[in-house]
Amino acid sequence: MPRYYLGIDGGQSSTTALVANESGAVIGIGRSGPCNHVTGAEAREKFRRVIGECIDQATRTLEHGAPEFAAACLGFSGGAEDKLGYARELIRTPRLKVTNDAEIALIGAHAGQPGIIIIAGTGSIAFGRNAEGRMARAGGWGYIYGDEGGAFDLVRQALRASLQLEEGWGSETIVREKLLAATGQPSANALLHHFYTQPRHEIAKLASLVTECAKAGDSIAAGILREAARQLASYVGGVHRNLFAAAAAVPVAYIGGVFQSAPLRITFAEYIRTQIGTEPVRPRLSPAAGALLEALRLDGNFAQLTGIPDTKT
Repeated sequence: MPRYYLGIDGGQSSTTALVANESGAVIGIGRSGPCNHVTGAEAREKFRRVIGECIDQATRTLEHGAPEFAAACLGFSGGAEDKLGYARELIRTPRLKVTNDAEIALIGAHAGQPGIIIIAGTGSIAFGRNAEGRMARAGGWGYIYGDEGGAFDLVRQALRASLQLEEGWGSETIVREKLLAATGQPSANALLHHFYTQPRHEIAKLASLVTECAKAGDSIAAGILREAARQLASYVGGVHRNLFAAAAAVPVAYIGGVFQSAPLRITFAEYIRTQIGTEPVRPRLSPAAGALLEALRLDGNFAQLTGIPDTKT
C-alpha cells in the first residue's frame, strides 16, 4: 500500500495542509481559516471544521479520500497541548506529533538541518536545533512579559513616545501625529484607552508607521527600530549560546511581518554578523513544508520534498 504523510501549519490567520507520498512528492494542498484558538463553546467544532477542510482539499486527488497517514505533524501558534486530543479524533495515523509553530517554522526554514529561526510577527520568539537534535528557545513570553521586537511591541513603544511628548517630558517626534492620523483619535491619551479595547493583532498592524517615521528622519522612530533589532538579535544569541559552540557560524533565518521594515532588518543583520558571524536569510521552505518534513522523519523517511507549492498566505 502507498504511504502518505501530512503536515499542517495552523496559525492565527490561516491554516495550510500539505500531503506527500513516500518519495517526498507533494501531491496535495489545502487551505482554510484560523484554527489555533480552541477555547470556548464552539472551539472543538471550529477546529474540526478547519482541519477537516484542509485535509479534504489536500487529499481530493486520492482515489478513496483521506487515508490513514504513515505519519502526521501539526504545528500551531498559541501552544499545542490543548489540540492533541482534537487532532487524534480527526487524523488516522500511528505517528502523530502536535507541536508549536516555531518548531515547524525552524524545520522548514533550514529544510530540516540544524540552525536558528527568529520569528517576529505580532509577537516574537527564537527557536533552534543543533546536530544532536537538542532544541532551545528564547522569548515567546507573550505581550505582558515579553515579545520584544514584535509588531505589537513596536506600536507600544511608539505610543509610549507619543504619551511622553504629550505630557511634556518626551522628545519631539512625528510618531504621535502619524498614530493619531491613522486611528482618528484626538490625543495619545485617548489612543491609549482605545487600544485597551482592541485585539493585539489589530494594534500590531500599525507597526509600519514606525518605519515610515524613521525613513522620514525621525530619531525616536529610528531608535525604536534599532532597539527592536537589538532585542531580536539577543534572542538569537541566547539560543546560539545554549545549543552551539561559541565560534560556530550557525545558519539563521528570519520570518514575520516585522522584517518587512528595511531599517530594522538591516540593523538586525549587522548584529547577527557581529555576534555569530553569519548572514541571516529568508526561510528555505514554509512552516507547512517543515511540518511535512517532520512527518516524514517520524516514519524514518528522509526523502527530500519535491513539487512544493507556494504556501505563503
